[in-house]
Amino acid sequence: MKIAVIGTGYVGITTAASLGELGHQVIGVDIDREKISKLSKGILPIYEPGVEELIQEQLRDKTLFFTTDISEAVKESEIIFIAVGTPSLPNGQPNMTYVEDVAKELGKSIGEYKIVVNKSTVPVGTADRVKELIISEIRQRKLQVAVDVISNPEFLQEGKALQDARKPDRIVIGSDSEVAKEKMCKLYEKVDAPLFITTPRNAEMIKYASNAFLATKISYINEIAKLCDLLRVDVTDVAKGMGLDKRIGPHFLQAGVGYGGSCFPKDVAALYSMGKNAKMEMSILRQVQEVNNSQPEWLLEQMSNKLKGFHGKRVALLGLAFKPDTDDIREAPSLKLIPLLLQAGAFVIAYDPIVHSKIKDRFPDIILAKTAYQAIKNTDAILLCTEWKEFLYLDWLKVKEEMKGQHVFDARNVLPQKELESYGFLYWGVGRNSSAN
Repeated sequence: MKIAVIGTGYVGITTAASLGELGHQVIGVDIDREKISKLSKGILPIYEPGVEELIQEQLRDKTLFFTTDISEAVKESEIIFIAVGTPSLPNGQPNMTYVEDVAKELGKSIGEYKIVVNKSTVPVGTADRVKELIISEIRQRKLQVAVDVISNPEFLQEGKALQDARKPDRIVIGSDSEVAKEKMCKLYEKVDAPLFITTPRNAEMIKYASNAFLATKISYINEIAKLCDLLRVDVTDVAKGMGLDKRIGPHFLQAGVGYGGSCFPKDVAALYSMGKNAKMEMSILRQVQEVNNSQPEWLLEQMSNKLKGFHGKRVALLGLAFKPDTDDIREAPSLKLIPLLLQAGAFVIAYDPIVHSKIKDRFPDIILAKTAYQAIKNTDAILLCTEWKEFLYLDWLKVKEEMKGQHVFDARNVLPQKELESYGFLYWGVGRNSSAN
């Protein structure tokens, strides 16, 4: 099938690559000429394992193209995906400007029946709104053309996008049109996953409800971790014991410094805002946000107690991305920790395998190291903020020799506690019964 994907951010690029892998002809569209020029050469603006190689392969096979010409892409395609950003406004509501602008552009270009798919995360009722905008533009051109607008939310995890695209837990299709349902089922026929067919409004809510629930699990286990810290209980064992219950499951029960990224903070805020607009106070979601927002300050309070203050202390911050295997720093815990450390008088030496200039531009007062060992040299403490694989296999005897202090703060609960303590480190984990306590 011939597909257009409008928007070449994280969602758009991974959607285009995964659809191309299924054998479809794909055109990626963006108004950013520089980005399109790089993509046409196989250079990605994001870091996502396996995606760049896949796109380069499809470019060579001439099954994937990139363009800034939306009208040409619409003309050549049967199905058009909208995959533009919906960032948060100050009031928590999603900014729908980009989605609405694309809808208007589509209305200026569509001349025959098309299926338009909302891939972006959008509020309930957006499919109706997008169709209204498209039809309005078509009518201004004195045309009578049928258009179906459906919801097909993405559930891709950054760092695992291809894996999730190839073997998704489910594919949600929200459509009131039998023709569109049939076309979408054909589009995904090679994917071994259950198809859940529902209405567009239900599909739009499924995306928000899913992400908010996962965020709730994270905030819940972080709240439990704080209590474990006070009661000298190890939250990692508590989480394992909880996760063995099939009704709960082990996923998203890892205590840490809180959730970040482009989805959870934005989607929880949007769902909470939807509740307020409907005159409903969603108190659980309010608490989820409060726990998550307070987690970095709580972490630094524990560090300050152990280090007897930060003034003049050198802290090695390992990991800047919000999670491993991505260069995404949107709502990353590091962005909250760095200014708090600087305000407390600490010297921050940071290292991340992928993220570099994005952080230095924002925080010119920090030092960016080229390796983990360079970051650690002569520091009073290590703070592990992102669980990149290379941090899990550091030579800890070498680290001990390079450091001035002994404290290791594991904000992801992934480091080998017993090994570190055997080398004389004062280890602290989130809600763990450890030597630093």
